[in-house]
Amino acid sequence: MRVLFMCTANSCRSILSEAMFNHLAPQGFEAVSSGSFPKGQVLPRSLTTLQQAGIATDGLSSKGNEAFEGNLPDIVITVCDKAANESCPVYFGPALKSHWGLEDPSVVKGDEATVDAAFRATLTRIEERCRAFIALPFSTLSRDELKRELDRIGGL
Repeated sequence: MRVLFMCTANSCRSILSEAMFNHLAPQGFEAVSSGSFPKGQVLPRSLTTLQQAGIATDGLSSKGNEAFEGNLPDIVITVCDKAANESCPVYFGPALKSHWGLEDPSVVKGDEATVDAAFRATLTRIEERCRAFIALPFSTLSRDELKRELDRIGGL
């Protein structure tokens, strides 16, 4: 199963989601990420946060829709923050779609400890959602049931 995490810049939340999902995923599951307006580089603090959590950062890059050309996703999850009036990217393919909104830790203001705490909290939330996703009984869920479960997980 191939999962695409989408956000606007593909430099923070979608990158954290891709890395965490791949860190936890069993064989046969894979995540990629992309942005509707990719920044072209991953935020250094995103990489540091992942490394401090013991999660590999090799191969992570800020990219656009070319990330999944030729290998379309089965599931697309947007991670932008609709509550902050961000415009979420739209995926027009046949994949199952869900929204797992996350506040953007890269806009948190404060000292180093405050910003680090925001990044760690975001990564913890992503981990909870990815663990819930991986634990789903995929073989017994219909497409509609899977959609409901993914939406429920987005509320965690």
